[in-house]
Amino acid sequence: MMHSSPDPRVFGLFCLTIALLTAVNCGGASSTSSSGGTSTSGGGSAPASLPQFGHVVLVVEENHGYSDVIGNPAMPYLNSLATKYGLATQYYANIHPSIGNYFMLTTGQIVTSDDSFTGTVSDDNIVRDLLAAGKTWKSYAEGLPSVGYIGADVYPYAKRHNIFTYFTDVVNSSSEINNLVPFSQFGSDVSSGQLPNFSFVVPDLLDDAHDGPLPVSDAWLAHNIAPLLNSSTFQKDGLLIIVFDEAGGNDSTHGGGHVAAVIVSPQAKAGYQSTTLYQHQNTLRLILQGLGISSYPGGAAQASNMAEFF
Repeated sequence: MMHSSPDPRVFGLFCLTIALLTAVNCGGASSTSSSGGTSTSGGGSAPASLPQFGHVVLVVEENHGYSDVIGNPAMPYLNSLATKYGLATQYYANIHPSIGNYFMLTTGQIVTSDDSFTGTVSDDNIVRDLLAAGKTWKSYAEGLPSVGYIGADVYPYAKRHNIFTYFTDVVNSSSEINNLVPFSQFGSDVSSGQLPNFSFVVPDLLDDAHDGPLPVSDAWLAHNIAPLLNSSTFQKDGLLIIVFDEAGGNDSTHGGGHVAAVIVSPQAKAGYQSTTLYQHQNTLRLILQGLGISSYPGGAAQASNMAEFF
């Protein structure tokens, strides 16, 4: 059977219609956020770059899952910060036990899962990148026996939580080792406007919720963090991150379980809740990127930024 050729006018109109529909569909497609995230309750995509901070403070709490902390009336202060500022609702630790998470926060690698580790670490780390950029730092460890102490535990001080004591950049330097200081210096540095660009804050085992109850940890935060947030230094260019190192119990989701991470800054979106998946390497990137540094150790180099909070 022979078929007649289609009317060229009808065929042309058909092609034009298909082209228009394709253009409309392509124009309406959603683009990927620069943050690498999926969705956030605040709406909108993350900005391409972070605000720049002059002072970043990281406080690490211990061994409690997200549901233990967020919404718990035993922790009114931390929950007030989570409500007023930013909360990462899908933040997960990297491993059990503690030490690998502290290394991830500072080297972008787990390095070891041995809490009894006594060696030194020469891998790229946050201290190296801070110094290369001309930035200052201190590790304020509660219960540290003396300035520059790199020895074993002195309960309730735990060496494995004062992760900077393992870095060759610190322990082999006559100057950097003096940035390992007792937490008692934190309050005076805040009140005198002498905070370094990066502060690592290490509560002891009784105050970080490792051995002590959550209300004690929350009271410790209220007593020590409120003066920081009220200081002129922080109000000018500060960023505070409070994160739990790992979840308790048997929660090994994404390695170390679901934990709380709170992002506090005068530049943070008010009452913002993110549903993007983040881990400790994202926090490491946030710290360095927020201080204007563009080189990131380990997994932080590939981690998505956390600009959506600002």
